[in-house]
Amino acid sequence: MLVHGVAWDSAVPALWLWAPQAEFSEVALAQGASLGLRVAPGLWCLGHTKVHGPGERTHVPCPGGSPAERGKQCGACFARDDSRLMHDFHRGGSVPSGLRAYLMQPHWLYVATFANGATKVGTASAPRKWNRLAEQGAVHASYVAHAEDGRIVRVLEDLVTRDLGLVQQVRSAAKVTGLVEPRTGVELAAVNCQHAGRVRELLGGLAMTGYSVVEEEWERPALADTLCNARTGLRHPYPVTFDGGGHGLRVRSLSGAIALVGLPDASGNEVEGSFVADLGALKGRKVEFGPHTTEIPALQDSLF
Repeated sequence: MLVHGVAWDSAVPALWLWAPQAEFSEVALAQGASLGLRVAPGLWCLGHTKVHGPGERTHVPCPGGSPAERGKQCGACFARDDSRLMHDFHRGGSVPSGLRAYLMQPHWLYVATFANGATKVGTASAPRKWNRLAEQGAVHASYVAHAEDGRIVRVLEDLVTRDLGLVQQVRSAAKVTGLVEPRTGVELAAVNCQHAGRVRELLGGLAMTGYSVVEEEWERPALADTLCNARTGLRHPYPVTFDGGGHGLRVRSLSGAIALVGLPDASGNEVEGSFVADLGALKGRKVEFGPHTTEIPALQDSLF
Protein backbone atom coordinates (compact mmCIF):
# COMPACT_ATOMS: atom_id res chain seq x y z
CA MET A 1 0.00 0.00 0.00
CA LEU A 2 1.24 3.48 -0.85
CA VAL A 3 1.06 6.07 1.95
CA HIS A 4 -0.46 9.42 0.93
CA GLY A 5 0.07 11.10 4.32
CA VAL A 6 -1.86 12.07 7.43
CA ALA A 7 -5.25 13.73 6.90
CA TRP A 8 -7.43 15.64 9.36
CA ASP A 9 -10.60 15.52 7.27
CA SER A 10 -12.76 14.12 10.08
CA ALA A 11 -12.93 14.16 13.87
CA VAL A 12 -10.31 11.39 13.98
CA PRO A 13 -7.15 11.92 11.89
CA ALA A 14 -6.01 9.06 9.69
CA LEU A 15 -3.12 7.69 7.71
CA TRP A 16 -4.32 7.69 4.08
CA LEU A 17 -3.33 4.74 1.89
CA TRP A 18 -3.80 3.84 -1.76
CA ALA A 19 -3.76 0.43 -3.40
CA PRO A 20 -4.61 -0.30 -7.06
CA GLN A 21 -7.24 -2.88 -6.13
CA ALA A 22 -8.86 -1.04 -3.21
CA GLU A 23 -8.34 2.63 -4.15
CA PHE A 24 -8.14 4.74 -0.93
CA SER A 25 -8.38 3.40 2.60
CA GLU A 26 -7.41 4.80 5.96
CA VAL A 27 -5.99 3.79 9.32
CA ALA A 28 -7.32 5.85 12.22
CA LEU A 29 -4.73 7.59 14.40
CA ALA A 30 -6.82 8.07 17.53
CA GLN A 31 -5.27 8.04 20.99
CA GLY A 32 -4.21 4.48 21.82
CA ALA A 33 -4.17 3.33 18.18
CA SER A 34 -1.48 0.78 17.34
CA LEU A 35 0.46 0.94 14.10
CA GLY A 36 2.63 -1.97 12.99
CA LEU A 37 4.16 -1.83 9.53
CA ARG A 38 7.14 -2.70 7.39
CA VAL A 39 8.46 -0.07 4.99
CA ALA A 40 9.77 -1.12 1.57
CA PRO A 41 12.83 0.70 0.22
CA GLY A 42 12.24 3.58 -2.20
CA LEU A 43 10.12 6.69 -2.55
CA TRP A 44 7.22 6.52 -5.00
CA CYS A 45 5.11 8.93 -7.05
CA LEU A 46 1.72 9.78 -5.53
CA GLY A 47 0.14 10.65 -8.89
CA HIS A 48 -1.50 14.01 -9.54
CA THR A 49 -4.67 15.97 -8.82
CA LYS A 50 -7.26 17.48 -11.13
CA VAL A 51 -9.32 20.24 -9.49
CA HIS A 52 -12.90 20.58 -10.80
CA GLY A 53 -14.24 23.24 -8.43
CA PRO A 54 -14.35 24.43 -4.80
CA GLY A 55 -15.31 21.04 -3.35
CA GLU A 56 -14.47 18.59 -6.10
CA ARG A 57 -11.17 17.10 -7.20
CA THR A 58 -9.96 13.83 -8.70
CA HIS A 59 -6.87 11.87 -7.76
CA VAL A 60 -5.12 10.37 -10.79
CA PRO A 61 -2.70 7.54 -9.85
CA CYS A 62 0.73 7.56 -11.44
CA PRO A 63 0.20 5.52 -14.63
CA GLY A 64 3.66 3.99 -14.47
CA GLY A 65 3.92 3.54 -10.70
CA SER A 66 7.17 5.46 -11.04
CA PRO A 67 9.72 6.45 -8.39
CA ALA A 68 9.37 10.02 -7.10
CA GLU A 69 11.61 12.61 -8.73
CA ARG A 70 10.21 16.00 -7.71
CA GLY A 71 9.02 15.97 -4.12
CA LYS A 72 6.55 13.08 -4.01
CA GLN A 73 5.87 12.95 -7.77
CA CYS A 74 7.53 11.78 -10.96
CA GLY A 75 8.23 14.46 -13.56
CA ALA A 76 5.19 13.64 -15.69
CA CYS A 77 2.71 13.74 -12.78
CA PHE A 78 4.24 16.96 -11.46
CA ALA A 79 3.68 18.59 -14.86
CA ARG A 80 0.02 17.47 -14.92
CA ASP A 81 -0.84 18.46 -11.33
CA ASP A 82 -3.34 21.33 -11.08
CA SER A 83 -2.43 22.25 -7.51
CA ARG A 84 1.12 23.34 -8.43
CA LEU A 85 -0.34 26.22 -10.46
CA MET A 86 -2.20 27.89 -7.58
CA HIS A 87 0.92 29.54 -6.17
CA ASP A 88 1.36 31.77 -9.25
CA PHE A 89 -2.31 32.53 -9.84
CA HIS A 90 -2.16 35.89 -8.05
CA ARG A 91 0.82 36.90 -10.21
CA GLY A 92 -1.19 36.47 -13.40
CA GLY A 93 -0.47 32.81 -14.06
CA SER A 94 -2.89 30.82 -16.21
CA VAL A 95 -4.92 28.08 -14.47
CA PRO A 96 -7.58 25.56 -15.60
CA SER A 97 -11.24 26.52 -15.09
CA GLY A 98 -11.77 24.08 -12.20
CA LEU A 99 -8.78 25.39 -10.29
CA ARG A 100 -9.89 28.96 -10.99
CA ALA A 101 -13.31 28.19 -9.45
CA TYR A 102 -11.56 26.76 -6.39
CA LEU A 103 -9.29 29.78 -6.04
CA MET A 104 -12.11 32.29 -6.43
CA GLN A 105 -13.91 31.10 -3.28
CA PRO A 106 -13.34 32.95 0.04
CA HIS A 107 -10.04 32.32 1.82
CA TRP A 108 -8.52 33.01 5.25
CA LEU A 109 -5.10 34.38 6.12
CA TYR A 110 -3.60 32.98 9.31
CA VAL A 111 -0.50 33.27 11.49
CA ALA A 112 0.67 29.94 12.95
CA THR A 113 3.24 29.33 15.68
CA PHE A 114 4.97 25.99 16.25
CA ALA A 115 6.49 24.31 19.30
CA ASN A 116 9.95 25.90 18.90
CA GLY A 117 8.49 29.40 18.44
CA ALA A 118 8.87 29.44 14.65
CA THR A 119 5.97 31.39 13.13
CA LYS A 120 4.61 31.50 9.59
CA VAL A 121 1.89 33.17 7.58
CA GLY A 122 -0.39 30.99 5.48
CA THR A 123 -3.71 30.67 3.69
CA ALA A 124 -6.69 28.31 3.86
CA SER A 125 -9.79 28.01 1.71
CA ALA A 126 -13.07 28.58 3.55
CA PRO A 127 -14.10 24.88 3.73
CA ARG A 128 -10.67 23.91 5.10
CA LYS A 129 -10.29 26.81 7.50
CA TRP A 130 -9.76 24.53 10.55
CA ASN A 131 -8.33 21.42 8.85
CA ARG A 132 -5.47 23.27 7.19
CA LEU A 133 -3.99 24.35 10.52
CA ALA A 134 -4.60 20.93 12.08
CA GLU A 135 -2.57 19.33 9.28
CA GLN A 136 0.15 21.97 9.64
CA GLY A 137 0.63 20.98 13.28
CA ALA A 138 0.35 24.47 14.73
CA VAL A 139 0.52 24.87 18.51
CA HIS A 140 -1.16 28.29 18.45
CA ALA A 141 -2.68 30.10 15.48
CA SER A 142 -4.74 33.19 14.73
CA TYR A 143 -6.85 34.18 11.74
CA VAL A 144 -5.91 37.71 10.74
CA ALA A 145 -7.91 38.36 7.55
CA HIS A 146 -10.86 37.08 5.54
CA ALA A 147 -10.45 37.57 1.79
CA GLU A 148 -13.02 37.47 -1.00
CA ASP A 149 -10.92 35.01 -3.02
CA GLY A 150 -7.65 33.13 -3.27
CA ARG A 151 -5.96 35.76 -5.41
CA ILE A 152 -6.37 38.50 -2.83
CA VAL A 153 -5.34 36.29 0.08
CA ARG A 154 -2.09 35.31 -1.67
CA VAL A 155 -1.29 38.95 -2.43
CA LEU A 156 -1.72 39.65 1.30
CA GLU A 157 0.43 36.65 2.21
CA ASP A 158 3.29 37.90 0.01
CA LEU A 159 3.00 41.41 1.46
CA VAL A 160 3.28 40.05 5.01
CA THR A 161 6.40 38.09 4.06
CA ARG A 162 7.95 41.07 2.28
CA ASP A 163 7.19 43.72 4.91
CA LEU A 164 7.31 41.75 8.17
CA GLY A 165 9.62 38.88 7.30
CA LEU A 166 7.23 36.08 8.27
CA VAL A 167 8.07 32.92 6.35
CA GLN A 168 5.48 30.89 4.43
CA GLN A 169 6.89 27.48 5.33
CA VAL A 170 8.31 25.78 8.43
CA ARG A 171 10.16 22.55 7.71
CA SER A 172 8.99 19.26 9.21
CA ALA A 173 12.39 18.66 10.83
CA ALA A 174 12.07 21.93 12.77
CA LYS A 175 8.56 20.97 13.91
CA VAL A 176 9.81 17.60 15.17
CA THR A 177 12.77 19.13 17.01
CA GLY A 178 10.46 21.67 18.61
CA LEU A 179 8.06 19.01 19.85
CA VAL A 180 10.87 17.02 21.50
CA GLU A 181 11.44 20.04 23.77
CA PRO A 182 8.47 22.40 23.26
CA ARG A 183 8.41 25.89 24.67
CA THR A 184 5.65 26.62 27.18
CA GLY A 185 2.10 27.26 26.01
CA VAL A 186 2.05 30.71 27.60
CA GLU A 187 5.23 31.69 25.79
CA LEU A 188 4.03 30.38 22.42
CA ALA A 189 0.64 32.07 22.78
CA ALA A 190 2.43 35.36 23.42
CA VAL A 191 4.66 34.88 20.36
CA ASN A 192 1.64 34.20 18.17
CA CYS A 193 -0.31 37.14 19.58
CA GLN A 194 2.62 39.50 18.92
CA HIS A 195 3.06 38.39 15.30
CA ALA A 196 -0.68 38.38 14.61
CA GLY A 197 -0.96 41.92 16.00
CA ARG A 198 1.79 43.15 13.70
CA VAL A 199 0.11 41.53 10.69
CA ARG A 200 -3.28 43.06 11.52
CA GLU A 201 -1.66 46.47 11.90
CA LEU A 202 -0.02 46.11 8.47
CA LEU A 203 -3.21 44.91 6.78
CA GLY A 204 -5.27 47.66 8.39
CA GLY A 205 -3.13 50.30 6.69
CA LEU A 206 -3.16 48.92 3.14
CA ALA A 207 -4.94 50.75 0.33
CA MET A 208 -6.58 47.55 -0.89
CA THR A 209 -10.11 46.19 -0.99
CA GLY A 210 -11.53 42.68 -1.10
CA TYR A 211 -10.67 41.62 2.45
CA SER A 212 -11.39 42.42 6.08
CA VAL A 213 -9.07 42.26 9.09
CA VAL A 214 -10.30 39.75 11.69
CA GLU A 215 -9.40 38.69 15.23
CA GLU A 216 -10.10 35.02 15.78
CA GLU A 217 -8.11 32.23 17.42
CA TRP A 218 -7.84 28.75 15.93
CA GLU A 219 -8.97 25.90 18.18
CA ARG A 220 -6.29 23.23 18.43
CA PRO A 221 -7.50 19.59 18.35
CA ALA A 222 -7.58 17.92 21.76
CA LEU A 223 -5.53 14.99 20.43
CA ALA A 224 -2.56 17.38 20.03
CA ASP A 225 -2.61 18.73 23.59
CA THR A 226 -0.29 16.22 25.25
CA LEU A 227 2.34 16.52 22.50
CA CYS A 228 2.18 20.33 22.51
CA ASN A 229 2.39 20.56 26.32
CA ALA A 230 5.89 21.24 27.62
CA ARG A 231 5.06 19.69 31.03
CA THR A 232 4.30 16.12 29.94
CA GLY A 233 7.64 14.48 30.68
CA LEU A 234 10.91 13.60 28.99
CA ARG A 235 10.80 12.72 25.27
CA HIS A 236 13.21 11.37 22.72
CA PRO A 237 13.30 11.59 18.92
CA TYR A 238 12.03 8.43 17.23
CA PRO A 239 15.22 6.32 17.11
CA VAL A 240 15.09 5.09 13.47
CA THR A 241 14.04 6.49 10.10
CA PHE A 242 11.00 5.49 8.05
CA ASP A 243 12.97 4.61 4.91
CA GLY A 244 12.83 0.85 5.52
CA GLY A 245 12.46 -1.92 8.07
CA GLY A 246 9.81 -2.73 10.66
CA HIS A 247 8.08 -0.23 12.91
CA GLY A 248 5.65 -0.62 15.79
CA LEU A 249 4.08 2.41 17.49
CA ARG A 250 1.19 3.20 19.82
CA VAL A 251 -0.22 6.72 19.41
CA ARG A 252 -0.49 8.87 22.53
CA SER A 253 -0.95 12.29 20.92
CA LEU A 254 -0.83 13.74 17.41
CA SER A 255 -0.05 17.24 16.09
CA GLY A 256 -0.26 17.52 12.33
CA ALA A 257 1.62 14.46 11.08
CA ILE A 258 3.88 14.28 14.13
CA ALA A 259 3.01 11.74 16.82
CA LEU A 260 3.98 11.20 20.43
CA VAL A 261 4.22 7.43 20.65
CA GLY A 262 5.06 4.51 22.85
CA LEU A 263 7.06 1.61 21.39
CA PRO A 264 5.57 -1.85 22.15
CA ASP A 265 7.90 -4.84 22.30
CA ALA A 266 7.11 -8.28 20.87
CA SER A 267 4.88 -9.00 23.90
CA GLY A 268 2.91 -5.79 23.45
CA ASN A 269 4.45 -4.09 26.49
CA GLU A 270 5.81 -0.62 25.84
CA VAL A 271 9.47 0.09 26.38
CA GLU A 272 10.29 2.94 28.73
CA GLY A 273 9.97 6.47 27.38
CA SER A 274 7.98 8.62 24.97
CA PHE A 275 9.10 9.23 21.39
CA VAL A 276 8.35 11.94 18.82
CA ALA A 277 7.85 10.42 15.37
CA ASP A 278 7.17 12.23 12.08
CA LEU A 279 4.55 10.04 10.37
CA GLY A 280 4.70 12.49 7.46
CA ALA A 281 8.00 10.79 6.54
CA LEU A 282 5.91 7.77 5.46
CA LYS A 283 4.37 9.77 2.61
CA GLY A 284 5.38 8.24 -0.70
CA ARG A 285 6.49 4.99 0.97
CA LYS A 286 5.07 1.53 0.29
CA VAL A 287 4.13 -0.30 3.49
CA GLU A 288 2.86 -3.68 4.62
CA PHE A 289 0.90 -3.89 7.87
CA GLY A 290 1.51 -6.59 10.44
CA PRO A 291 2.83 -7.34 13.97
CA HIS A 292 6.06 -5.39 13.51
CA THR A 293 8.11 -3.67 16.21
CA THR A 294 10.69 -0.89 16.24
CA GLU A 295 14.22 -2.03 16.96
CA ILE A 296 16.02 0.56 19.06
CA PRO A 297 19.70 0.88 18.05
CA ALA A 298 22.02 -0.47 20.75
CA LEU A 299 24.07 2.72 20.83
CA GLN A 300 20.96 4.63 21.94
CA ASP A 301 19.93 2.32 24.79
CA SER A 302 21.56 4.61 27.36
CA LEU A 303 19.26 7.45 26.31
CA PHE A 304 16.16 5.56 27.38
